[in-house]
Amino acid sequence: MRIGIISDTHGHVAMTQQAVTLLKSLDVERLLHCGDIGTAQIVDMLAAWPTDFVLGNVDDEAELRPAMVHPGHHLHGRFASLEIEGKRIAVLHGDYSKKLRETAESGEWDLVCFGHTHEAERKQIGNTLLCNPGAVYRASPRSIATIELPSMELHVFML
Repeated sequence: MRIGIISDTHGHVAMTQQAVTLLKSLDVERLLHCGDIGTAQIVDMLAAWPTDFVLGNVDDEAELRPAMVHPGHHLHGRFASLEIEGKRIAVLHGDYSKKLRETAESGEWDLVCFGHTHEAERKQIGNTLLCNPGAVYRASPRSIATIELPSMELHVFML
């Protein structure tokens, strides 16, 4: 299963549309959004896929929660704990560095996805792969990522 990983869209429609176009071309089956969604319009733009969202430091849960009407869309609050294709996955925004560090070092997760820094990053801590897909908005270069499960093959794509 190919999963798209995006972060830091910040409500920017035109740049998110570029990410959507790329994700469609990559044949992803599901999305993880690592926070700083920005607006309900971004949620609607991702309606083509089941999407797990976490809140970032600029997100208003009261605005975003009513937008979660599309089949398969879930707003997990500040932290998501998922199991997909037998892999345990944590998703958080990354602005709370202590929580990110504790999650990454716990050994409980096969994959930890996070955003906030606007820089793509891949790091291995023990058996845990950390992935920051970069940012759709306010980044140079702008980027997204995909991961193949269960093989854990991770790729970063520039927008």
